[in-house]
Amino acid sequence: MSTVNNADMARTEPKLGGANAWLVWVIATTFVVFLFSIQTGYAIVNSSMQASTGVTVAQVGIIAATYTWVFAFCQFYGGAILDQLGARRVLPISVALVTAGTFLFANASGFGMLLLSQTVLAIGSCTGFVGAGYVGGKWFGMAKFGVMFGLVQVVAAATSSFSQNLIGMALDVVDWRALFNYVGFFGIGLTAIAFLFVRDPEPVHPEAKSFGAFFVSVTKALLSVAKNVQVLVASAYGAATFGAMLALGVIWAPKIVMAHGIEAGTAYLATSMLWIGLAVGSAIVPSWSERNHSRKLPNMIGTAVQLASLAALLYIPNLSGIACIALLFIFGFANASHMLAFSGAADVVPVEKIGTSAAVANGSMFIFGGILMGMPGARFGEAAEMGLEGIGASQFAMLPITVVLVAALVLTVVMKETHPAKNKGAKE
Repeated sequence: MSTVNNADMARTEPKLGGANAWLVWVIATTFVVFLFSIQTGYAIVNSSMQASTGVTVAQVGIIAATYTWVFAFCQFYGGAILDQLGARRVLPISVALVTAGTFLFANASGFGMLLLSQTVLAIGSCTGFVGAGYVGGKWFGMAKFGVMFGLVQVVAAATSSFSQNLIGMALDVVDWRALFNYVGFFGIGLTAIAFLFVRDPEPVHPEAKSFGAFFVSVTKALLSVAKNVQVLVASAYGAATFGAMLALGVIWAPKIVMAHGIEAGTAYLATSMLWIGLAVGSAIVPSWSERNHSRKLPNMIGTAVQLASLAALLYIPNLSGIACIALLFIFGFANASHMLAFSGAADVVPVEKIGTSAAVANGSMFIFGGILMGMPGARFGEAAEMGLEGIGASQFAMLPITVVLVAALVLTVVMKETHPAKNKGAKE
């Protein structure tokens, strides 16, 4: 009888780590790289797309906004769907949707088809980054959830730092349609690999059978996680800090650097240091958090360093190019503390809801990041009307980001410590 029980345990215990775990994690992370490259590529090719499809400048913005808001909505459900169905049922279909959206985009003949392509891309992408984190937690265990999610961010941030340059180089050889068709062919291969090899360490059994019952079940799971105060605190912290990163890394850092009298090429190099710093920090900060059994302290130190480096960039006059490069690298490195928002949210929910908690945190970051990216633009206009220019205009325009980081620092002071080693009763 004892032998039978041991055999039963061997069949039911998930085998964490090892070759299978790394294989599934690599596939999920490659999916993140795949969709990040497509997202990055839109910024590079939209002018060529406009010329060949006849869409207006306003429609180019509408196309980008369509992706943003469809993704934002689906993002909240993506993690809950992963929790309900598992990676095996979800990720291969997500890769297939992104691949289909890529082909639709590459072969679009007008505005309507471009909108459809962005909708399909957004639906497929909503489980990408969250899915890679989910795989890490399930295949390597919750003790390594933050570390494995940090490694996903290492890859994602490193990709962001050079993918636009690679796309620009590729466009010197082929036109945008051919380039995205080639990307789509890569997606076909990745889809096949995902269907063949993506698995869950143990079977996931859906709670509901009909679509209506399934949707209600997913919504209930989402609301149950979203009402957890500590999940909301972690999500708010992540939204504030990563929102600042997006605002600087995607739009405003080059303008601030050039306000110091530095030429554009150096300014763009300095901006890339944000993403390289984030990549390096994401390989270190989550591990540091686990070793020290703390989310609160790394969040506090990381936010203080971000605030100090941004203040130096804005309020020390006539910085050199080397100084700007160093400050932006430091900001990016310290910004890796935002990854602990995922860990902090996962700390206080049952293991079967880690995908949902990650989706709430990531969705909050994405939505608030979009808001924060736009706010300095209007203030630059106001600065011009006030006669401000150079670094003075940047100081005025970046005030919302500075205030948000101050608020994030205050939040780290009042937030509770959620690391399981110090807060064993936190999970619902």
